[in-house]
Amino acid sequence: MPKTAKSQTPGEALQKFIDDYQTNPFALSKSLNVAYQSVTHILQGKARISPKMAMLLSARFGSSVNYWLDIQTSADLDKLSADKKFQLSLNKITKAQKPTGKAKKEPKIKTGKRKINTLSEKRKKAAKIPGSKKARGRKAKEK
Repeated sequence: MPKTAKSQTPGEALQKFIDDYQTNPFALSKSLNVAYQSVTHILQGKARISPKMAMLLSARFGSSVNYWLDIQTSADLDKLSADKKFQLSLNKITKAQKPTGKAKKEPKIKTGKRKINTLSEKRKKAAKIPGSKKARGRKAKEK
């Protein structure tokens, strides 16, 4: 995977909005009705921007939800592309191949009378036939 220029982190983007709107993390946390630590952890890079937080930030600053989610996704991908262990495991994966032959057709299901396979079904059917042992046993009990 080619290395790209480092993109803006969610914390950097949030700090830019805080500066542009001349507010501070405490005031922002109060206006969003979230914990102060939620905002400071994003600024410090200790926390991710969740979909819920993205919606709150977009409502507060008039930006789109996708703007915040895209910044977070981009930061996540940058982090993964810098992870050498992950890159090694990624390189070991072989690409899936589509089968070249014709696909097997599924067998058609017959809609006629079905066969009685289980013993319990055979007993149930025998109980309905007049003169069978089960049928006689029921009549004897009823009398």
